[in-house]
Formats: sequence, C-alpha cells, structure tokens
Amino acid sequence: MNEDAKAMLNPRFREIEAEKRAAAEAARAEAKAKAAKETTRALTWAGGILVLTLGAVIAHRLGYIDRETVIRVCIGPTGLCVAWFGNRIPKTFFVRNSQARQAQRVAAWSQVLSGLVYAGLWAFAPIPVAIWGGGGVILAGAAVTIGYARSMSAKVKAAT
Repeated sequence: MNEDAKAMLNPRFREIEAEKRAAAEAARAEAKAKAAKETTRALTWAGGILVLTLGAVIAHRLGYIDRETVIRVCIGPTGLCVAWFGNRIPKTFFVRNSQARQAQRVAAWSQVLSGLVYAGLWAFAPIPVAIWGGGGVILAGAAVTIGYARSMSAKVKAAT
C-alpha cells in the first residue's frame, strides 16, 4: 500500500509520519551529542596525562625528581584512566537484557579493579614488579570479562 492510500485510510497518516521522523531525528541528535561528550572526556584524559608527563619530564630535567619517579608519574595514571572508563561502562551503554546488564557490570568491575591495582603497583611496587604485575592485572581483567561473557553465552545456548 502506497502513502497516498494510507493517507486516505487515516487522515492523520502524514502527521503521524512527521512525528515519527521528528522523534528519529531527535534520537540521532541525542546520540551524536552523547558521542561528542564521551569523546571530549577521553580527550581530556589524554590531555591530562600528556600535561602530567610534560611536567614530570621538566621536573626531572631541573633535578627535582629522579628518572624512576618520572616513569611512575607517566605510566601510573593510565591505570586510573582504565578504572574511570570501567566505571563509565554501565552509565554509557544501556542494554535492556538483564543478562547483558549483568555481563556489563562484571566488565565494569573487572576494569575498575584492574585499573586501580595497576595504578597502585605503579605507585608503590618496584619497577619490574609494576611492569609484569600491572600488565598481568590488566590482562586478567580482560580475561575475566571475556570469560564471563562466554559463560553467559553458553548458559543462554543451554537454556534454549
């Protein structure tokens, strides 16, 4: 049935279609604004880490801090960034399925915890321990997320 026939059956057809188009356009604009806001947050983190690194390098060249402190100051905030983005997961991506929300919460918690442990290792552990332990913690957080998502997928397949 073409639009003219639909318009004859329902006099409000064109009005309803216009409302649908307006609602879709508003949803697209909202999604665009949300993406721009998240991009701004990510760039703010990146800029903050770069400024912190520049400040640490300048302080080292002036003799205020040693090389090891520069390394810790430059790499440690990355863990805080991972934790922050992990905390943003449930707030940024809304899903309707309860199992998907549960997997999302596990992903968020694993990222937050692994990021905080990473930052703590870079703040207090010897450099070799921070390198291997920090990398291991981040990989473990990713493994927990992937493993949980796969186990949820297997449970859904078994239930159907």
